[in-house]
Amino acid sequence: MLKDKNQPIPQSVKVLAMIDTGATSTVVRSDIIEKIEINPIGVVKINTPSSVGVECYQYQAAVVFPNNLAIETADLIAAPLQGQHIQCLIGRDILRHGVLIYNGYAQIVTFSV
Repeated sequence: MLKDKNQPIPQSVKVLAMIDTGATSTVVRSDIIEKIEINPIGVVKINTPSSVGVECYQYQAAVVFPNNLAIETADLIAAPLQGQHIQCLIGRDILRHGVLIYNGYAQIVTFSV
């Protein structure tokens, strides 16, 4: 973590996110990355419902949930989420750290670590 390395913590940005159990990695819109001013650690190719082999920058960052639970990932990908009402997809790189329960009857999602 950046804190452990005595490096400055970049600015944080609140986003509207959706849990996507089909996504391998967490994805944020490119404009969000520009706001927090972090540098990429690599380039990856991703597949979307409409495209194959799209090159996107990959980042190391922490996702912080409303209860202040922070989970760091090196799989954060900046990609266009055009036509979406969300700014972030929470993928399995984050979800693998806890237990996700979806209660469809009550329309409640619980994520705990």
